[in-house]
Amino acid sequence: MNPIQFNKLHRSLCFFAVLGLLASGVASAKSAEEINTDVDAALTSFREKVGGADEFLSKAEGVLVFPTVVKVGIGLGGEYGEGALRVGGETVEYYSTAGASIGLQLGGQARTQLIVFLSKDALDHFRDSKGWEAGVDGSIAVAEWGAGEDLSTVEINGPIVAFIFGNKGLMFNLSLEGSKFTKLVR
Repeated sequence: MNPIQFNKLHRSLCFFAVLGLLASGVASAKSAEEINTDVDAALTSFREKVGGADEFLSKAEGVLVFPTVVKVGIGLGGEYGEGALRVGGETVEYYSTAGASIGLQLGGQARTQLIVFLSKDALDHFRDSKGWEAGVDGSIAVAEWGAGEDLSTVEINGPIVAFIFGNKGLMFNLSLEGSKFTKLVR
């Protein structure tokens, strides 16, 4: 196989891998009850792993929780997850998040994302949109702090802040730029 044939084959495989990832996310759509159960577990895990989480979350206007966002990449990458927006501790809407990327990448990961709205204006703008895209419709600051650090000691700037964590704890140097959030009917 010559290099041109290999590149065409590689691009085709990447395209179908990303397409399969996104299609499997849609095909295995969860019920509202399943999403709520997973959101409860994600919030419990966040509270257990992060000191000061209860106090911080009590100040939020709303919290968008994606218990599992799966990202797969082979040259081209794609990610998908389903979650719920909680206002006052109650689920008010369901959302999906999806994104695509191009570049040197191989492998996959699953992570949990909490997007915390600290201002009512930011929350209202998000809820009124028909497909909100990070970096275009608003900025999301990804929170970073050290192990054992309490959230009450960290200065959080911006009306929207994200916490991203996985099985091994908090994940750093991640961006949500380009992620699209779409309201789901459940």
